[in-house]
Amino acid sequence: MKRRGFLKTTIISSAAAAILPRTGFAQLKPSNKTQMHYELRTYTLKDADQQSLVENYLERAAIPALNRLGIENVGVFTELKPSGQSIVVVLIPYQSLREFETIDNRLEQDKLYITEGASYLNAPATKPAYERIQSSLLKAFKNMPGIELPPKDKRIFELRRYEHASEAAGTKKREMFNDAGEIEIFKRLGFKPVFFGETIIGEARPNLIYMVTFDDMTARDQHWKSFGADPEWKKISAIPEYADSKLVSKITSTFLQPAEYSQI
Repeated sequence: MKRRGFLKTTIISSAAAAILPRTGFAQLKPSNKTQMHYELRTYTLKDADQQSLVENYLERAAIPALNRLGIENVGVFTELKPSGQSIVVVLIPYQSLREFETIDNRLEQDKLYITEGASYLNAPATKPAYERIQSSLLKAFKNMPGIELPPKDKRIFELRRYEHASEAAGTKKREMFNDAGEIEIFKRLGFKPVFFGETIIGEARPNLIYMVTFDDMTARDQHWKSFGADPEWKKISAIPEYADSKLVSKITSTFLQPAEYSQI
């Protein structure tokens, strides 16, 4: 049984084909007005064999093929301190919904990709390459429309999801990041954010997801302490319409480390 490397939804495929103009895929960085889209994918694995198969596929087949198609800065991460078998988290940036929608067909035409990924792509049902894939499609925030790469030195990453009680609350929280200046506070305090995205399709909607990075857990704790004490943050968070009790119903943090071959 052939396994597709990249999952899509029928809704996104048909909608994108109907409403979006054709776009070239060679350019990596978006213009100041173009908000990128991200696929955030989580592989659930049952054992080390599955993890090895998935990571070999990503390193040797998927990422090189994506790079050949002009898609760069693909991030691959595992849990910093897994309680059991680690998950594998993949972040893939796209310039447009059309690029996302057409990627499967383009990969299937890449003979090297098919060859290098054969063990993963053709894994039998009796010995699958993974247990499940959970994917979310995100739209980048207007005030951070693309990925910003952190330093290449040893780092940890924190992936944070803010769930909202309603769509209106989500709109207001994004306004807080974009227009009230929360993104600028993160950058000024040295959080080195990698991306901010609104979840368009995915679990636990409505929510937003972002990624920040630190030298280590001690630095992470110090940064968040500084954030909470920052005068500008206190000023913004004191505005009644931006109260977390109104906008955020649940926060989930996942601590990650990059794979050796990760491009982030």
